[in-house]
Amino acid sequence: MTITKFEVFRAVVDLGSLSKAAESLGLTQSAVSHAIAGLESEFGFTLLTRSRTGVALTENGGRMLLYVREILKWNEQMVQEAATIHGIEKGVVRIGTFPSVSIQWIPQVIKRFSEQFPLIKIKLFEGDYDEINKWMTDGTIDFGFLSLPAAKSLDVIPLKKDKLLCIMPDNHPLYNSTSLSLHQLKNEPFIMPKSSIDNDVRRILTAHKVKPNVLYETSEDQAIISMVQNQIGISILPEMILYRLPQNVKAIKLEGDFYRTIGIAAPSFKNMSPASKKWINVLKEWLSI
Repeated sequence: MTITKFEVFRAVVDLGSLSKAAESLGLTQSAVSHAIAGLESEFGFTLLTRSRTGVALTENGGRMLLYVREILKWNEQMVQEAATIHGIEKGVVRIGTFPSVSIQWIPQVIKRFSEQFPLIKIKLFEGDYDEINKWMTDGTIDFGFLSLPAAKSLDVIPLKKDKLLCIMPDNHPLYNSTSLSLHQLKNEPFIMPKSSIDNDVRRILTAHKVKPNVLYETSEDQAIISMVQNQIGISILPEMILYRLPQNVKAIKLEGDFYRTIGIAAPSFKNMSPASKKWINVLKEWLSI
């Protein structure tokens, strides 16, 4: 078994097809198929099932993938450490992120990082909090952005308190308010955020025993804003999401200290690759922490 075969296996799983993996790795599709067949022959069982829509892991393939990711992680860290000893900064950093961080922070941090470390590649994996947690657990990413608190098994670094604000259309009776209490919202038609933000909003509503009149639930931030714009209801969203509101929608602060804490989490910051540690240091510098 070789590291190259493991890299091919990981790429096929991550990209969902042999052709995409071949393109990503600069190989022919035949070479990718041969590498997977070789691994399956050495293991003695099937790793992937093929269909017209792509590939899928078998149960045994899923079990092997955990070890393959771990082997590749430590191999990459060894290569990076050797390069550092020679005075060369190179490697790959795999980061889990969610939409508001991807829009507000990532481009500027990548630009700054790439200027300092042009040979280090960045790979982004965008999803919700649950997906980012899963990617950290199975080794898909080196670290990820989350709303804290995170699982006790993870190391975390808090980065920013992102205020939770109420948004409403311009025809609403409370539109001209400078601030609102949660109890003013309990009978209002409400669009409840699901998925990644759901825990933050529900947490503060539950803590203050406020049960809004929930008409709809959606995980799409822009869909929530559009529904508010079309006067279907009001909602609560983090400030970082509200950077480009329609003219007839206003964000109003809530009375009290309500926010989500954005941070980064990893299985272990101590055992991170040199490249990942450098990326986090650049992020902290950019945020002036």
